[in-house]
Amino acid sequence: MAAEPVVYRAGRASSGRAAAAADPVTTEVIRHGLNSGAEAIKRTLVRTSMSPIIYEVLDFAAVLYDRRMRLLAQAPSLPFFMGTMSFCIEAAVEEVGGEEHLFPGDIILMNDPYKTGSHPQDAAVVMPIFLPDGGELIGYSAIKAHWLDIGAKEIYCTDTTDVFQEGTIFPGVKLYSKGELVKDIQKMATANSRLPKFVLGDINAEVAGVRAGARELVRLVQRYGLETFSNCVERMFDHGEAVVRSYLEQLPDGRYVGRGEMDDDGITTDPIPFEVILEIDGSTARLDFSQTPDARKGPVNCPIASTVSAARVIMTMLAGGGEAPNEGHFRPIEVISRPGSMFHALSPSPCFLYGWPAMQATEVVLNAVAEAMPEAVSACSGGDLCAVLWYGVREESGQFWGDGSPHPVGQGASIHGDGQNARLHHIEAATRFAPLEVWEAKNPWLMERCELAPDSGGPGQFRGGLGPDMAFHFLEDALAISTIERTKNAPWGLAGGLSGRANAGELRFPDGTTRPIAKETGVALPKGTTFTIRCGGGGGYGNPAERDREAVLSDVREGYISEEQARLHYPHAFA
Repeated sequence: MAAEPVVYRAGRASSGRAAAAADPVTTEVIRHGLNSGAEAIKRTLVRTSMSPIIYEVLDFAAVLYDRRMRLLAQAPSLPFFMGTMSFCIEAAVEEVGGEEHLFPGDIILMNDPYKTGSHPQDAAVVMPIFLPDGGELIGYSAIKAHWLDIGAKEIYCTDTTDVFQEGTIFPGVKLYSKGELVKDIQKMATANSRLPKFVLGDINAEVAGVRAGARELVRLVQRYGLETFSNCVERMFDHGEAVVRSYLEQLPDGRYVGRGEMDDDGITTDPIPFEVILEIDGSTARLDFSQTPDARKGPVNCPIASTVSAARVIMTMLAGGGEAPNEGHFRPIEVISRPGSMFHALSPSPCFLYGWPAMQATEVVLNAVAEAMPEAVSACSGGDLCAVLWYGVREESGQFWGDGSPHPVGQGASIHGDGQNARLHHIEAATRFAPLEVWEAKNPWLMERCELAPDSGGPGQFRGGLGPDMAFHFLEDALAISTIERTKNAPWGLAGGLSGRANAGELRFPDGTTRPIAKETGVALPKGTTFTIRCGGGGGYGNPAERDREAVLSDVREGYISEEQARLHYPHAFA
């Protein structure tokens, strides 16, 4: 029997009286203080972590929550983790027995994907924060960060068929108890990794980060007093809610359907069509994932925390007014899901590529909004991270090595202008890929190419952003795990704009033979192989015949489009 749909909503305010009692200037000072506290977590983590995927790519979340597990502040890093951390913290506290089993100095480790909303490599540490000298619990400092390896069948996976192949699971255990390290838990984490020194360094960095956040929150509460602080938080939440509701009120009420399609699930080659229904009801947005397919055999299943996060990220990006998010911004957003579906995976469904359907869902939501008001959104982006992981054994030292990175795509054009070139997908908007010099210094390859690809952006009155071509030439034998999605479906345009190019990967072997690559695990790269990633471009906006003539000629001069394509799509520019 099919499960009944479930509705998820953000935490509500305690009372309007508390918010009304807060001084607006003090509220703003506290809001910035909270953002600074989250930034302290981030900076401590970046400066002390071992893995480039943390200190260069910024593949983590750094957050402060209140005692009721409502988001106070999140530092700019990986937006996609934004909506998952409440699930993380709630589950971590529940797993150790609830609030009554929390003590000053405790730090909980958790990487259960159905509770963190991520694959097991995204390990969360959660620290309850108490006022000094036996004071009460006032909130939580938390980090969720990507560890390079946690004992999965490979260091990254596109072909798992259950969660037990995806890495060692820590269901919510105390890494520190009353300030003392629980050495057995730390040993288990490092013993189940191919890169134990990196994992140990990153564990210590996460611990240092949450402690920095705890200090900042305590300092802020002590400065203003708990009652004033709490009242100002309620007012801050109410303001965030009002900002989002004011945007949603501009959208016509109605039911809008966004449709998308995944290339495959990593196991079969069958495409996976799905739809997300957006209902606008006054100042409330309801995103319904209940009609999506059942969980798949392959790992493109999304735990509910990440589905909720995807909905919150894309709606607050549209409606949040550019503000740093807090729990109030989420209140107008409701998410409906169906347990057991691709967007509400249950154990033991594999979910290593949980982020890939979530990424497509955000594009589909934009497509649904476009049905209501196309001028409110941009055309489709390249739609993927084009992420690749590399690993192997170094020739000289015999040591195991591993690295990985997302890669940028072209962004969709909008009524406001051309799409941006080579930007990371919006769910990773504050992240980045490592400098080429860092890559070449740490890993056995040379970069043959890293350049914008002409003609990759969709034509339109406003052109889609260009995607880059990136070519990695391997100087030693290695292995690769490719997660490239959206190779079969080009990014759509809006209002008469045309599609951009789709993503693609290609291997050129030492003997000169070539073959395409998309989702694949454990691919042998003999010394002398070149792996080329052709990142997708953004869709265009508006009729190409309406593009400004000087803009077309400028694009040709700058090499953004070829003269051949310019004459094909913009003949008026040459009349």
